[in-house]
Amino acid sequence: MIKSKKRVFTTDQLAELNEKYGRLSVNQRIRELYRDFHPEEVMLTSSFAATSALLLKVFSDVNPGQKIFFIDTGYHFEETLTYKEELTRLYGLRVESIGAETWEHDFTTSDETWKKDPNFCCSINKVKPLEFIKENYSVWVSGLMKWQSDHRASLNIFEERGGILKFYPLLDVTREERDDFIKNNQLPFHPLVARGYSSIGCKHCTIPGNDREGRWNNNPKTECGLHL
Repeated sequence: MIKSKKRVFTTDQLAELNEKYGRLSVNQRIRELYRDFHPEEVMLTSSFAATSALLLKVFSDVNPGQKIFFIDTGYHFEETLTYKEELTRLYGLRVESIGAETWEHDFTTSDETWKKDPNFCCSINKVKPLEFIKENYSVWVSGLMKWQSDHRASLNIFEERGGILKFYPLLDVTREERDDFIKNNQLPFHPLVARGYSSIGCKHCTIPGNDREGRWNNNPKTECGLHL
């Protein structure tokens, strides 16, 4: 398949993709992705959070050369950074870390922006670093699953979001299926899972809890803004 420029998809094309991929398994979806898109059109991000091992394992099997963007907010748990290194070594991943400009990140640190305006903090340290990069890609892969939140339950496998096609190959995977895959394939869980963290983000804004209830505690916020 010849590499093409960034593509825009019509409503009908989006519906066709959802119908086609809805019938496939996770592994089949990822294999089919590289038939419908040139590898250089595909942007894959990972937070190396609770159970990132599932998506990264399947991608490393299908396309070991796929670049993976890790958004380094500067506020990750040390356990997350250790987990990232473990999975990178285990699967031979090509990981590239990206982050906010130093002066912007330093502002959120001195200002403790996460306490006053978590949306603004996420915008600076998570959303903005990807804005420039995603202009180079047609499709953005993420490991969202329906059971994680009401917002995620409303999504389709393919969604047009902010000028890029989002692809959620794990969307209809249940929590039980996810855990069984990780255990059966002897994949490592994030070390904080054993301490009651089901969803893991920045250390300032994450506490133990089920699903995403431990994120942005005492705040109605449930998404960092990347997937809205």
